[in-house]
Amino acid sequence: CGGFPVSIFFIVINEFCERFSYYGMRAVLVLYFTYFLHWSDNFATVIYHAFAALCYLTPILGAIIADSWLGKFKTIVYLSIVYTIGQTVLSVGSINDLSDHNRDGSPDNISLHIALSMIGLILIALGTGGIKPCVSAFGGDQFEDDQENLRNTFFSLFYLSINAGSLISTIVTPNIRATECGIHSKQRCYPLAFGIPAILMAIALIVFIIGSRMYKKVKPQGNVMLEVCNCIGFAIKNRFRHRSKEFPKREHWLDWASEKYDKRLIAQTKMVLKVLFLYIPLPMFWALFDQQGSRWTLQATAMNGDFVVQPDQMQIVNPILIVIMVPVVDSVIYPLIKKCKINFTPLKKMTVGMFLASMAFVAAALVQVQIDKTYPVFPAAGQTQIRLMNLGNVPATVQFQPQFQRVDVAPKTASHYMTFKTSELESLSVVAGVASGLQNKSQSLKDLLEGHRYTFAFKFPATGFNSNLTFDNVTKKPEEGNNLVRFINNYNAPINVSLDGKNYVVLPSLSVSNYTVIPGGDKRHIIESSSTFGLCRVLSKEFGFGGASTISVDDCTRGSLNITYFEDIAPNTVHMAWQIPQYFLLTCGEVVFSVTGLEFSYSQAPSNMKSVLQAGWLLTVAVGNIIVLIVAGASKLSKQWAEYVLFASLLLVVCVIFAIMATFYTYVDPNEIEAQFAEEEKEDKKDQDDNEKEAEADSKM
Repeated sequence: CGGFPVSIFFIVINEFCERFSYYGMRAVLVLYFTYFLHWSDNFATVIYHAFAALCYLTPILGAIIADSWLGKFKTIVYLSIVYTIGQTVLSVGSINDLSDHNRDGSPDNISLHIALSMIGLILIALGTGGIKPCVSAFGGDQFEDDQENLRNTFFSLFYLSINAGSLISTIVTPNIRATECGIHSKQRCYPLAFGIPAILMAIALIVFIIGSRMYKKVKPQGNVMLEVCNCIGFAIKNRFRHRSKEFPKREHWLDWASEKYDKRLIAQTKMVLKVLFLYIPLPMFWALFDQQGSRWTLQATAMNGDFVVQPDQMQIVNPILIVIMVPVVDSVIYPLIKKCKINFTPLKKMTVGMFLASMAFVAAALVQVQIDKTYPVFPAAGQTQIRLMNLGNVPATVQFQPQFQRVDVAPKTASHYMTFKTSELESLSVVAGVASGLQNKSQSLKDLLEGHRYTFAFKFPATGFNSNLTFDNVTKKPEEGNNLVRFINNYNAPINVSLDGKNYVVLPSLSVSNYTVIPGGDKRHIIESSSTFGLCRVLSKEFGFGGASTISVDDCTRGSLNITYFEDIAPNTVHMAWQIPQYFLLTCGEVVFSVTGLEFSYSQAPSNMKSVLQAGWLLTVAVGNIIVLIVAGASKLSKQWAEYVLFASLLLVVCVIFAIMATFYTYVDPNEIEAQFAEEEKEDKKDQDDNEKEAEADSKM
């Protein structure tokens, strides 16, 4: 087909479906931990990065299995089955109705859901990691030696399918997650958000198996990683045996393996170890980079997303910028630097990439500082907060006893939440001038609970003084950008109130309803009320994201409901677009770090050692995720911006260390070294043949 083996199209389709499955699942994973399993942000981050680390550790196992025992085809098939089962188990574990026997909308046995989720994630990690090193190599096996150009085109198509799968899935699955589904109660649709990736993985497996008869299947020929490890192990063991001074020193500690392994393998292993030594600082870059799916996604949940982007969709900024930045950097930035006669070596590029990633986290910290300003301050232990709400038409003055503070409250307004020591509160008195004269009313505060918020609503109608001290049962900002809304009856008779025709409630005069959760965004809601004044309605304002409001139902004018809004918790005001600068910096860092790092590694290693360096590269990603889970699990920092600054500082220090290491590195040409060994082997073979001929001639004489 156009010169290509037909089999490669099955491989490309398989890769697209598999990447859609993986990135689609991973995009919504941290929010699933936070909002469905109700884990804290720190614990959700720990498990997320533990899973990511496992996904990058298992490729080594997959490569060994494929090269030493099963071969690439069978390894891909068997581990894809494991992968599909894992995705299915995760999807089943996210079904709320699985254990919601009392149908109250919450799982009755959360342990069952956690167990299924963890089993599913472990199977997914084994599957996706195990096939990662096999699929691209298996595709390369389909070409003959004289089809180098076609092979290169295949790899371009292959990586295009990876980016297409990840980009489309990161757009699709968060939207599916944001919808509601369920049998008995409607919840965020995690079963479908995980179920579609499971279906795509099943399709990937079926498509791959359909092409079975067309594949060129190379038999296992042993794994070079095991050979390198055995060589290193033997050298260390042999050096330890000959540690006495009576044995002469050798030029390099790996030379102690010469008794068992040939010079070529030892020289190649030296070159590989030289590169792997430079890998030591690299995990810190990945520790920052992979937080796009955890900390940065959680950060987005506390922001204003009024351009209809889900918090877990902000990750698409990275692949979009990659598509833009790679050609710009290669065709514009690097040539300009070259024209300026700056020796911008690969290791210098990687150093710049680390610096840019560090700056990305500085930008994230600055955004977080602005987000923190929008968070409400709740009472600590031993404290109580009180807010005053004047629902009347005359101004009033409130005095807290014993002789705390005096607060003036204008008509139809509310004060901010004021903090007091619970043990010192006794009462408050309200003074207002009304038609009948100056009135003074008191309210006891001795029974208030510490660590809670209260709203004291009052008014002075013509008939006298009315008041209500209400417990505000909100202890944090609403999750997932939702809003909380409640109603207070400011009418002199009981009323019926509904929101969008639902949440029907009967409220006596000056009583308060429970909070109702409504989705965030720019949608307006229909508020209806009926009483002695008849049926009235009004269209609400836009509530934004992450706020809480109390709506006072005042009266009705010709069928139009008159209401007053009181802000209990301010909505999110920092826009999600402010995350774009940090994504831009991190993507620029990725372009000059990751792409350059792979090119550098491949240019500095022998051709038969590429898989060893690939394993080492993936290992740095795994270690980077382990660093995050350690910091997230052990950190005592109370502010998220401080953690961002910590990571930025750590990478900046590592950047300096790497720059120093890079100055001592000497670039080599593996092809020249291999050519020298080939020439030496050729001469040795020639000498051996000459000796054999001489021996044969001597025997004839």
